[in-house]
Amino acid sequence: MRIAITGSTGLIGTALVRSLRTGGGHEVVRLVRRAPTAADEVRWDPGRQTVDTAGLAGCEAVVHLAGAGVGDHRWTAAYKQEIRDSRVLGTRTLATALAAMDTPPRVLVCGSAIGYYGDTGDRRTDENAPAGHGFLPEVCVAWEDAAKPAQDAGIRTVFARTGLVVARAGGAWGRLFPLFRLGLGGRLGDGSQYWSFISLEDHIAALRHLLDTEDLAGPVNLTAPEPVTNREVTAVMGKVLNRPTLFPVPAPVLRIALGEFAGDVLGSQRVVPRRLLDSGFTFRHPRIMEAVRAAAA
Repeated sequence: MRIAITGSTGLIGTALVRSLRTGGGHEVVRLVRRAPTAADEVRWDPGRQTVDTAGLAGCEAVVHLAGAGVGDHRWTAAYKQEIRDSRVLGTRTLATALAAMDTPPRVLVCGSAIGYYGDTGDRRTDENAPAGHGFLPEVCVAWEDAAKPAQDAGIRTVFARTGLVVARAGGAWGRLFPLFRLGLGGRLGDGSQYWSFISLEDHIAALRHLLDTEDLAGPVNLTAPEPVTNREVTAVMGKVLNRPTLFPVPAPVLRIALGEFAGDVLGSQRVVPRRLLDSGFTFRHPRIMEAVRAAAA
């Protein structure tokens, strides 16, 4: 297939581009926000709501991953607006442009997040659960709603509600590895909060599964089958890296360091991938030990 991707330079985008090109020989078109400098680049500008759809001619699929990093900066009012706009405006711009094409793509896989559900405590949560309350759930709802033009045009639209991606470099987990390697890792708060994780390899395989599975549309959780507590994550990281985990970070310290974002770090999300499993997907790293070992290798 000819497949277009936004966010192609991020952790997930980089790995997906490599997988599509080397593991199937697909042609990849990368949407960029600057003037194209390579033959595989196409210009788009979410701020001005423009997409060079001529460069997308012949694309059968689009994977939309672009968005400002949730944990990249302290949550000032300005950065919260950037988080929201980068997702909502970008998705609306892309969905509207695809819907207007003479021959639109067959499928749009749109990034989303398990932040949609808010704090679920210890309750196992699948795609049937309603949206939670707070900033991230509100962003996720608006983010997914922004894809409506593509859905209305008959484009099969899938929302990849992603959990915490276990990767050595990049993303939230990429910040944990250096701390644990130095022996500075420890549980966050009391460590009882659930983390819904997925290995990078499984995440890329799941995205490709969403592209290929014709009867999948709507929300699909991209998380491993068995979420674990932060306390369990801490123990596994220490064991795999052979380092002590003696430095827990108290909740008040996290709130001082992270501000409003600390509430989400300390929150619990026990999210399970019901629709992914029901569609026949097989995880390579279903358990946290396997995921961390794969990332550390």
